[in-house]
Amino acid sequence: MSLAVQIRQPGGPEELQLVDVPVGEPGPGQIRIRHHAIGLNFIDVYHRTGLYPLTMPAGIGMEGAGVIEAVGEGVTHLRPGDRAAYASQPPGSYCEVRVMPAQCVCRLPDAIDFATAAGMMLKGLTAQYLLKKTLPVEGLHAGDYVLFHAAAGGVGLIACQWARALGLQLIATAGTDAKCRLALDHGAAHAINYHTEDFVARVKDITGGRGVKVVYDSVGKDTWDKSLDCLRPFGLMASFGNASGPVPPFAPGALGAKGSLYVTRQTLFTHIATRESTQAMADELFNVVASGQVQIRIDQRYPLAQVQQAHRDLEARKTTGSTILLP
Repeated sequence: MSLAVQIRQPGGPEELQLVDVPVGEPGPGQIRIRHHAIGLNFIDVYHRTGLYPLTMPAGIGMEGAGVIEAVGEGVTHLRPGDRAAYASQPPGSYCEVRVMPAQCVCRLPDAIDFATAAGMMLKGLTAQYLLKKTLPVEGLHAGDYVLFHAAAGGVGLIACQWARALGLQLIATAGTDAKCRLALDHGAAHAINYHTEDFVARVKDITGGRGVKVVYDSVGKDTWDKSLDCLRPFGLMASFGNASGPVPPFAPGALGAKGSLYVTRQTLFTHIATRESTQAMADELFNVVASGQVQIRIDQRYPLAQVQQAHRDLEARKTTGSTILLP
């Protein structure tokens, strides 16, 4: 048996309930992992509220790190006793032990501890596909400006550091002066408090009126329209989340009027759809973390039993950096 968090219907944090669930042996293509740390992400909120529907009752959580206890037939890249970490479907990482598909589970280098791994897999792989694979038509080169919303969060702080390593001028936005300072401390070239400043005017000022090549936006509804106004001609609006709510329908003709813009809606799970792509992205993440170019901040730690409070704090934007749950 394993202690696990389940939801029986969509709703608020109160729907997150601790239950005992049976854990069997892994089948073909599966592994059994005992978690040492579990990652908390905004996608977990989308699952809990029903924005991304699940079949009930449902487990929740997409990220974890621990030790492999058993492997099923056909699994060759992992073996019992391996330290491992993942960002993976299906949801269910909020638990002590689980059986799950092996495809997106990666052997963890000795240089990276479990807490760091649980705080970086989903967020770090997201930063990787944004900065390295979600690119404007003209590409990104050293010295180019990019705008990154919610830059003091887990993905954002990784992106600030990685962008600096790539030579990019990352303009960060955040909701408080303290969060802006945090982004600057982690490599952002500029930071804008969008509660006290007009971020469109500041972006235009910073870029000499040209705008940025790409906007990376996990906020959604609240930042969408003004973000389009921050883009230079042929710029890319890259949406990868909906923290403030889904982006409402818009007229494609507006993209032409604003400079022949491009729009994309990205998800991590398209990028890690194969074993090969998952490992290649993870290797790049492991290398940039092990080298010290990117450091993972674990700013909040909660016992698994306090999962409801962890969700409340995340939705209230009280958190910075990465948050982990400890089984």
